[in-house]
Amino acid sequence: MATQRRLNSEEREFFGRVSRAAFVNPFGAERLELDRGITGFSGAIDREKLSDRSVAAVLKRIDRLAEEGRADLRCFSGEDRETIRTALLFEVYHRYQDAFDRLIQEQIAVGDVPCVVPFAREALGRLQERGFRAEEARRYFAFFYQLRRAFFFIHHSLAGQSPSMARLRCHLWDNVFTSDIRWYENFLWDRMEDFSTLLLGETGTGKGAASAAIGRSGFIPYDEGKGRFAESFARNFISLNLSQYPESLIESELFGHKKGAFTGAIDHHQGIFARCAPHGAIFLDEIGDVSVPVQIKLLQVLQERSFSPVGSHEKVRFHGRVIAATNRPLDELRSKGEFRDDFFYRLCSDVIEVPPLRLRLQEDPAELTVLLGLVVRRTLGEDSPELVETVAESLAREPGPGYRWPGNVRELEQAVRRILLTRRYLGDRQPVIGDERGRLVNDIDRGCLDAAGLLSRYCLLLYQRHGTYEQVAKITGLDRRTVKKYILASEGKGAD
Repeated sequence: MATQRRLNSEEREFFGRVSRAAFVNPFGAERLELDRGITGFSGAIDREKLSDRSVAAVLKRIDRLAEEGRADLRCFSGEDRETIRTALLFEVYHRYQDAFDRLIQEQIAVGDVPCVVPFAREALGRLQERGFRAEEARRYFAFFYQLRRAFFFIHHSLAGQSPSMARLRCHLWDNVFTSDIRWYENFLWDRMEDFSTLLLGETGTGKGAASAAIGRSGFIPYDEGKGRFAESFARNFISLNLSQYPESLIESELFGHKKGAFTGAIDHHQGIFARCAPHGAIFLDEIGDVSVPVQIKLLQVLQERSFSPVGSHEKVRFHGRVIAATNRPLDELRSKGEFRDDFFYRLCSDVIEVPPLRLRLQEDPAELTVLLGLVVRRTLGEDSPELVETVAESLAREPGPGYRWPGNVRELEQAVRRILLTRRYLGDRQPVIGDERGRLVNDIDRGCLDAAGLLSRYCLLLYQRHGTYEQVAKITGLDRRTVKKYILASEGKGAD
């Protein structure tokens, strides 16, 4: 049995701060402050560089404990044991974060077949040296892989430092691990299938990237016998755009069908729910476009966690998580009876709004350069600062800094390609349906609005930006019913 030790007061304060850092959202302000406390650095510094300094400081302190024979969970008891336990997990996770990143990149390249994990034995051995039982070590190793995947996909898939994007990254992390990762670790790591997610936002904002970040970040057990994780995260996430299928085929794509179930069903077909792996997630894009009968059948799947292929009475169990998205105003669809309330409430364990590009650029104009760099890298396969500068100069001339980007990031990607082909992009010349801001500013300049009209139009503008009556009510300080009345009145005027 290991000799019982105690942390001194300075160590208790330092490792207590490390323990708190291990549990907080890495994209949030609290982690930033904890990293400053760990490093003692108070000057201006990039978040990633500060994080690197913080990790280096922790590893150095753990190495010192190891030299003293104290880097072992079994040496401590009580509160010291819990503090050092979390600090040791923090240490092992960060020692292998680069190896996990390489594994993620390899798995992206390989696809559906799980990759062998060459560093697994070493990492599991280190965890056991730190006092964790073999079973604990395997679960924490899988947890480390999940943490790194979540950070990797949220960080790399959603570029930009505007406040709205910072909030989005924090929200996505909480969606994967809950608002307190200790709850997740203790109770929910194998129960997240019960938490559906609804993504809202205009077309082209990046709802697909946000859904993939969630869907590829689920917990996947480690199979020590095979030396790899049980599933590939590439196979674990399946996406289906519901608007691309006619009504007669949507059920087949969702639930599958048996041979002979309908005219043209010449073979068995697996739907998206059957193809979803036990630790996976499905993404139902354009959920606002499906009919009420399909909504009812999807509601039954979410309630009962089972479904039947078309033409069969066999019940098939569904184990995955559901993520849905729409660019349509669900409040309006619900008020018209086109989107069922009970279906909405089954989907909305969490509702995440993906911000439009115009809002991001209003908050931080420099975000355009960041996005251009990302688009150019994806287009060329490498960085090109010169080309980014050329594209930025072209966009500054036409369509100009006041352009509203109705197609959002998707339009920006095509604008870059257009400039590569023709050296200019004039913008979307079609009238933008719902472009309330331009009309409102024009009517204010003309002096043709009374107080009620101004408030109605402002509420409509906020509703088009944020998508819910509740959010407009929160911003304006008005009652939700009053907000709805103003918005419907403004829409009914048919402003041109």
